Amino acid sequence: MTDKIKELMIKYREIIIYLIVGVMTTVVSLGACFVGERFIFDVNSDWQNAVNNTISWVVGVCFAYPLNRKWVFESKNPKILKEFTGFAASRVSTWILDVLIMWVTVNLLGMNFWLAKICISSVLVTILNYVFSKLFIFKKKPENE
Repeated sequence: MTDKIKELMIKYREIIIYLIVGVMTTVVSLGACFVGERFIFDVNSDWQNAVNNTISWVVGVCFAYPLNRKWVFESKNPKILKEFTGFAASRVSTWILDVLIMWVTVNLLGMNFWLAKICISSVLVTILNYVFSKLFIFKKKPENE
């Protein structure tokens, strides 16, 4: 049984570490979002909701990049600035998705802010961020290149 668990952990290491880093990033991003929502912005206002989500997105991207680079995808790319730029650029599409989801669910449908943020937006954004990172940003190159 223990050997089977070890085998599964090795096989799915990247996804397991990504989920751990993703949870940490989500906590940091939601923390920034919470501070904005509680003390700075009125999230029932369209533009303030978007600004709050944008700030939490920036905090999340800056937190997530070094962890994804080192622990999840074990990148050895010496062009860190170029890699970070690609990482941030890929996250722009999920930032747009986050802002759109939050606008539709909170501002148009009247859903609870945190329910929409945690149960809908964060789940979809996390999945898409993994796909983009795996396929485009931290793509492993063949050994002979």
